[in-house]
Amino acid sequence: MPLYLTSLNSGSNGNCYYIGNGPEAVLIDAGISCRETERRMMRLGLPIRNIKAIFITHEHTDHTRGVDVLSRKHNIPVYITDATYRCSRLNLEKSLLRTFTANIPVTLGGLRINPFIKRHDASEPHSFTVSSNGLTAGVFTDIGVAGEQVVYHLSQCNAAFLEANYDEKMLERGRYPLYLKRRIRGEEGHLSNDQALELFTTHCLPEMQLLILSHLSAENNHPDLVKEIFSKHANGTKIVVASRYEESEIFCIGK
Repeated sequence: MPLYLTSLNSGSNGNCYYIGNGPEAVLIDAGISCRETERRMMRLGLPIRNIKAIFITHEHTDHTRGVDVLSRKHNIPVYITDATYRCSRLNLEKSLLRTFTANIPVTLGGLRINPFIKRHDASEPHSFTVSSNGLTAGVFTDIGVAGEQVVYHLSQCNAAFLEANYDEKMLERGRYPLYLKRRIRGEEGHLSNDQALELFTTHCLPEMQLLILSHLSAENNHPDLVKEIFSKHANGTKIVVASRYEESEIFCIGK
């Protein structure tokens, strides 16, 4: 059974990623409204009932904006650490609230979700891989520096959502104030195009099928630039740039 992936939205205006094996799926973050999540999944032909859980990477609102309503309306459990929940503005139904621990997988039917720690300016940030039937896909966004955990889990993936947030020259010449530029470049900020490219060319599986470049800055990056940079090094990997305005198509790996 293959894995199916789509980006429902990706960027500072909202992040929501879908990974599933067909009848079962999870959302990594829910940073767009419940209504918009429903609309985009409907356009893709993805039933909400397939969503077995929502996993939250960290408390920033571009990752949590739609969680409360989506979880309550469709009775979907939410996996979130205690520290992240305390620092968020979420008010989840207690019966739908779940927690997780880094490097201890959560099994939901045929899906195995593995949380791991990353570096970002949040209380207790994590990323996740999702595995089923020998295939693994992961979400690697909102990362300042790619530590050992990020590198290891990326190296296990057949497909990945990988952050390529900013172009160094565009950020340097842009209108952001100095403190914000330093935050973005910092060890708890975001990955640049160059950092993401190094991860891809150095640590990804040679047989990686799909790379979805994600969380692009509207001010300091451009989809065409990112696509051009990574396509030169694709070596058979399908390169896609996730949109901050609409859902992607559904991608299938492992057929």
